[in-house]
Amino acid sequence: MNPLGTTSVAALRQYVRAAQAAGIDTEALFTGAGLNPDILNTDDGRIEGEQFQAFIHQLCLETEDPILGLKTGDFVQPGSYSVLGYITMSCSTLGEAVARIAPFERLVGDMGSTRLAVHGDELTLTWNCNYTDPVVRPQLVDNVIASWVNYARWLADNEEASPSLVKLRRPSPGPDLERAYEERWHCPVQFSSDQDSVTLKKDLLETRLRQPDPLLRKTLEAHALSQLASLETGNDLPSKVRHSIQQQLMQGITRQDMVAEDLGMTRRTLQRKLSQEGVSYQQLLDEVRQTMAEDYLRNSELAIPDIALRLGYSETTSFHRKFKAVTGITPGEFRQSENND
Repeated sequence: MNPLGTTSVAALRQYVRAAQAAGIDTEALFTGAGLNPDILNTDDGRIEGEQFQAFIHQLCLETEDPILGLKTGDFVQPGSYSVLGYITMSCSTLGEAVARIAPFERLVGDMGSTRLAVHGDELTLTWNCNYTDPVVRPQLVDNVIASWVNYARWLADNEEASPSLVKLRRPSPGPDLERAYEERWHCPVQFSSDQDSVTLKKDLLETRLRQPDPLLRKTLEAHALSQLASLETGNDLPSKVRHSIQQQLMQGITRQDMVAEDLGMTRRTLQRKLSQEGVSYQQLLDEVRQTMAEDYLRNSELAIPDIALRLGYSETTSFHRKFKAVTGITPGEFRQSENND
């Protein structure tokens, strides 16, 4: 299994645009990374993470630019974030858009993961990079943060919108190049830090966006959840059952006979085959419900009764009881602990 996962072609396109603007021979980059340039013509294509890392590595060597990642952030577009980009475009506020990053970022790629934490009147997004190439890693982090800042300004229709602080693990590129960061981000930048993060004032998160469309956002999120499930589905029967259950729960229903039908077998056959795998349908249902519950509590503003309804519980008290049996705390306490982390 590829430890770097996969990356969307949408993310690759951003680097291709940056390379072309710099006059780099992109054909050589594709060849060196073992990629066919025709992959750019696919809407939902994905490439191996190792190939994406190799592409960026070669681009770094070709440009010999110590702040390449910062500059490639200038080439971000809504499409750079795959369906996540269109979800954020339909959000009502910048804060609502930021909250969509963590649950859906894997659609962009497995390059890293985002964690949100609230402290007083500020929110911090910390990005943990999965890539290990010492040439690529600092440039990829720079790109992610630069892209966030540029895209947020575009969403808010405010070129002056800025973080209050950026922290980077990478060492300083030198006093002259440090200014390039501050000129772009309009805020202090701390190098050789203990994390890669962006801190925003809460009042900035209340900024209204250009084209809010709650109905479209819900439709896009349902599509995004389906895509995520496809990425996570293995070939074994339990994985297929989990995927089917998740598809049902997106509609607020849970019916074993429908799962069996979806997999081309009878309910009794499904029960027998799962038993042979050492699991039961109820176990898999409980696992999927718990995972989705934690995701909703951590990354959405849905009321707890609404979450219970989405997960197919007939009563909120049943949801509370089941959740506490697994975690030892109530859904409300879980949400509070995540917000205070």
